[in-house]
Amino acid sequence: MEIIIDKKLRTPLYWQIADQLKEMIVSGNMADGTILPSERSLAQLLGVHRNTVIKAYSHLKDQELIDSFQGVGYRVTFRSDDSPSEPDVRRRVNWSNIIKDEYQDIERTFDDIFLRFTEENNISFSTGMPPAVYDEEELAADLASILKEEGRRPFYLSPYQGDLTLRQRIISYLRTKGIKAGMNQVQILSETNQALDFIITALLKAGDKVIIEEPVSPDVYRVIELAGCIPITVPVDENGMICENLDVLIEKHRPKFIYVNSSYHDPTGCILSVERRRKLLELSNRYRLPIVEEDAASELSFEEKFLPTIKSMDRSENVIYIYSFSLTFIPGLSMAFVVAPEKLIRSLSYLVSIRIMSLDWMTQKLLAKCITDGKYYENVQRIAGLNKEKRDLMCEYLDRLAPLGVTYRKPKGGVYIWCRLPGNVDAKTVVAECGRRGISVIPGEVFFPHRNGGHNNIRLNYSYETPARIRLGMENLTEIIEGLAEERG
Repeated sequence: MEIIIDKKLRTPLYWQIADQLKEMIVSGNMADGTILPSERSLAQLLGVHRNTVIKAYSHLKDQELIDSFQGVGYRVTFRSDDSPSEPDVRRRVNWSNIIKDEYQDIERTFDDIFLRFTEENNISFSTGMPPAVYDEEELAADLASILKEEGRRPFYLSPYQGDLTLRQRIISYLRTKGIKAGMNQVQILSETNQALDFIITALLKAGDKVIIEEPVSPDVYRVIELAGCIPITVPVDENGMICENLDVLIEKHRPKFIYVNSSYHDPTGCILSVERRRKLLELSNRYRLPIVEEDAASELSFEEKFLPTIKSMDRSENVIYIYSFSLTFIPGLSMAFVVAPEKLIRSLSYLVSIRIMSLDWMTQKLLAKCITDGKYYENVQRIAGLNKEKRDLMCEYLDRLAPLGVTYRKPKGGVYIWCRLPGNVDAKTVVAECGRRGISVIPGEVFFPHRNGGHNNIRLNYSYETPARIRLGMENLTEIIEGLAEERG
């Protein structure tokens, strides 16, 4: 039995061990009844910790490939038949063996923290949602009006490209951002994740490479990896994606597109400078390389003029623009759109027709109505004002931690604060203690695809909670960091 592990790979060691043993068992190279080395013996043989082998064996047991027996140890049981008294157990579908590994062996930290948001009384510093500023009675009247206006038409259906009225309103909205688009250049979708997923499906094949920022939202690199593609990461500083040596990466990797979160970046809150926007366009034109610009937080500016979108500066139709209303509309109602060349929009509409059949009709109509009567624009300003107040409140607490070595860059808009903890305080420990107190915080390392950074960072989000709950949560967070810093100082 030969197992080769590579400690330089991003794949965890226990997965490498389990995958190689699984291949031997399923291929028949390791017969049923074979006794596997003890946990300690295999750990010594491979030069890993015993716990690594335990996790590998547990993974194989979950897939019913091996079992453990007192006095014997671990034994291969893949094709073994149980006694007639237990016929039903071995006839169950082995789901662990059927589901693709990439949909089982995924990092759960990011998702698990978001699940806590749904638990009553939890304080969420993790979820990017707008505060509830829309008047409930006005919304009820708007919904009633929409249903009445539609009459007997099949209102539950909308065109694959999206509701006609909403697309018209979006085209007008885009002009305020300096973007000119026709009706056949706009695709309505449910959210940013879906937009990126559909773009990747339409443009990439397995093995293709994409240049992305680092740190970056897990939603970005996970959809790339699940498509069998490879993210090539570029560091971010206070002016966004560092572009100085980007041409070298392009020459080396021949990516299919560059993804950039241009305004109030997730997670750092930074904004891509005009100079770097121009540089990206210059590289796009030189290499005929598409740019995917995600711009969801651009309306939430606190202290500065709006910068021109990369799309508005594009004269070659090389930029695919994604905008989401998830931070600026009604909590829980998600809607986004893509602006791109007509040929790509046709491909995205086709994907809508075969994957989801119909977009959320009511949300489209409600959003179009709010844009038409000006409520949307008024409430975006209200949301930005509330976010600014809550940002200032959160920063007051972070400033108290400066003597301990806590640092951050105060965002000029958006919803995120990227916070660096003292060198002796691990982010995961802070996140775990926050969880025990009913506060959800995101550890920094999940924003690094290769887990090569962010170990002393946390991402805080101030958009959803009330000032009173932010104050309560930050008092607890401050106490946790102070306690850990003193304990390990």
